[in-house]
Amino acid sequence: MTALSVNVNKIAVLRNSRGGGEPDVVRAARTCLDAGAQGITVHPRPDARHIREADVHALARLCADYRVEYNLEGNPFAPPRPGYPGFFALCAAVRPAQATLVPDGDGQLTSDHGFDFARDSDALTPLVAQLKALGCRVSLFADATGQPDIARARDCGADRIELYTGPFAEAHARGDAASVADCARTARIAQAASLGVNAGHDLSQSNLGDFLRAVPDVLEVSIGHALVSEALYAGLDATVRAYLDCIKNAAP
Repeated sequence: MTALSVNVNKIAVLRNSRGGGEPDVVRAARTCLDAGAQGITVHPRPDARHIREADVHALARLCADYRVEYNLEGNPFAPPRPGYPGFFALCAAVRPAQATLVPDGDGQLTSDHGFDFARDSDALTPLVAQLKALGCRVSLFADATGQPDIARARDCGADRIELYTGPFAEAHARGDAASVADCARTARIAQAASLGVNAGHDLSQSNLGDFLRAVPDVLEVSIGHALVSEALYAGLDATVRAYLDCIKNAAP
């Protein structure tokens, strides 16, 4: 069954907006795990707009205590700077179960596109090898457009791709089914190349079930913004359990 990894970036955004330590990112992550989530995802950015270096270490200890997956996302090409030691330094320090590489620039509000594998494969290959030498499973962020070049992610040495589901979520809200067909086609191409398929971005309770019923054999979804937004009304524990129900009900 598809695993749920909860992205707790937005908890850190709220904390940072006021300063201090509340809400507590680790406490929130623990609540998600106690509710049944199978992992925690964070995407530390060079500007520390949400998750900070200290959070990365604290959440690694929590995931180790719970024996669940820790998924660290980041741009492998972003250089280190004060307050941000670089993605590879963070991975070397905490050894996440999964490292998800995302081609986001410093100025992006959020991740909004996948890698161009025809262009980026040569640059990605040695970086993937470095992460695998640390014991990380490697996933590469990918556009869900049915691109045949998706199979080149395997040539880079990656284990999985993560489908960028932002366009799907927008299309789903309009009642347009074409985008989910693109996701399914991309997943099949990746799986034929022996790549596992993850998914994330703007997935929510309103669209997750339809996505999982249409896209075969998704191994993991990472969900943060919608889950935290919905938790403001229903509570974090109840919201995580509702997502787990969505996944269960969508299973064949």
